[in-house]
Amino acid sequence: MKEISIGENDSGQRLDKFLQKYLKEAKSGFIYKMLRKKNIKLNGKRAEGKEILLSGDRVAIYFSEETMRKFRGEGIRTVYPVTDLEIVYEDEEIALINKPVGMLSQKAKPEDVSLVEYFLGYLQEQGKWESGGTFTPSVCNRLDRNTSGLVIAGKSLRGLQKMSELLKERTVSKYYLTIVEGVMKEPDTIQGFLIKDEEKNKVRIYKEDAPGRSYIETGYEPLLDNGSYTLLKVRLLTGKTHQIRSHLGSIGHPVIGDIKYGGHSYPGLQGYLLHSEELIFPKLENPFQKISEKKFTALPPQQFLDIEKTLFDGLLFRKGGKQ
Repeated sequence: MKEISIGENDSGQRLDKFLQKYLKEAKSGFIYKMLRKKNIKLNGKRAEGKEILLSGDRVAIYFSEETMRKFRGEGIRTVYPVTDLEIVYEDEEIALINKPVGMLSQKAKPEDVSLVEYFLGYLQEQGKWESGGTFTPSVCNRLDRNTSGLVIAGKSLRGLQKMSELLKERTVSKYYLTIVEGVMKEPDTIQGFLIKDEEKNKVRIYKEDAPGRSYIETGYEPLLDNGSYTLLKVRLLTGKTHQIRSHLGSIGHPVIGDIKYGGHSYPGLQGYLLHSEELIFPKLENPFQKISEKKFTALPPQQFLDIEKTLFDGLLFRKGGKQ
């Protein structure tokens, strides 16, 4: 018999979901059969599987050691890859990572290696997490492969759930830096409706709503211009695929290098320049008081800095307090 004491990372979920992760090699039909036969109990009583687990609950599994090892998949340890990650902030619940250009936020294909795998490798190397448990840390928001900047990751279940909730409710303020073609002088907010062409991995912007279209809203503030290009600070008010790139392209100011959305190539630039620079969190209670009403920033990659220096004499990062 194995008795499991439920901790914070496993509380708040249904018993059957917990068992499917704990007994990862067992089929769901087998788990429900064991519940009916009282081979699995919750707090000493028969359970159906739909009960919501609380911290301190006890799950008893009446299996032989051999059966337990079989369904636990014990002896199989996943070792995740390690690379240099820029961790901007970290506590027991979350981490903020400055994702580099060229790295996927999450896998697109099974063979991909993304920020998630590198973050798990970082946690393993630091002794902060080990594979084989019922909870796996992950990222809460995604950036396109060639967009750099701040990504929120949940280290604990409550951290992952809380950050995902804040992002869904749009109470985290998200600001980006980009350079666009043309001159923009006044701050503004633009609205529209977006639809994605999955086959082409491209979106289209419309002024009117229609079935299948999603509302988008993007704010921007011009910071510098040189008569041909403008450095913008962009606030993402909704969060849809390619939103900033397509929205700016739709008003005739595509992101520099973003050929997909109407931009032109720029000497020495592979891809485009878009960087998630700043996150501001709302007022939060414990255990998230450490980030309550705090602002976090991440410096753009070197190529962004080099092009900004060429076009604007490095004024933003020399005089703007962003060193």
